[in-house]
Amino acid sequence: MHVTRVSVPVATRAPTGATNAYLVSDGGDTLLVDPAARTDQLDGLVAREGVAHLAVTHTHADHVGAVAAYARETGATVWCRRGRERAFSAATGIDPDRTFIEGTTVPVGAGVEVLDTPGHARDHVSFVAGDDVLCGDLAVAEGSVVVGAPEGDVRAYLVALRRLHARGPERLRPGHGPEITDPRATLARLVAHRNDRERAVLDAVRAGNATPDAVTDAAYDKDVSAVRDLARATVVAHIEKLAAERRVRWDPEAERVEPR
Repeated sequence: MHVTRVSVPVATRAPTGATNAYLVSDGGDTLLVDPAARTDQLDGLVAREGVAHLAVTHTHADHVGAVAAYARETGATVWCRRGRERAFSAATGIDPDRTFIEGTTVPVGAGVEVLDTPGHARDHVSFVAGDDVLCGDLAVAEGSVVVGAPEGDVRAYLVALRRLHARGPERLRPGHGPEITDPRATLARLVAHRNDRERAVLDAVRAGNATPDAVTDAAYDKDVSAVRDLARATVVAHIEKLAAERRVRWDPEAERVEPR
């Protein structure tokens, strides 16, 4: 099974300024994943190889921009997460032909397996293509992934990281940046990063910071002014996790938090 990456410049909050589209091919079968936009390079690849199946890891705007165009041009079977059909259609401008769940196999070569990996997004999945896992925004080679309220779920994200770590994949193909050749170390690093952020948020709450803005100021030891909205959303997602675990009291309407 062969995986080809095309870096597609697109409007994104990711530092790379681009999203990776992937074409999985095996025995004449092909799957296009995350076509964020059309480029000459991606057009050429699609023209040479064809596209039998088309899917996305999740429906954020920086992953779906060319789904409808390539689907109509190639006649590909369009897949989406079962139960997310309406959101998929709204995001992509096209209705899915088929749906998948955890364990579904997309018929490319010996099969591309679907893994549920929510956290960054509610509908986030990864695709196992031979020795590669196309992991979308679950992981990055450097830095961290935004898991921000209201859509992000830190508990689900940590479970997804740990599940993939347990599988011991050979390579990760992320949605942004270079391939990850040390998957288990990278996944462990991302778990540790989330745990460190949680400790900082909890310490800030216990120190008397009672609003997301105050907690954000206290929990980050660097200047986050350029990404203040993302940092605040991340803090709220961590507060929601701590509240679900009954470690803090959180009033989402008043946006007030206090220690238990």
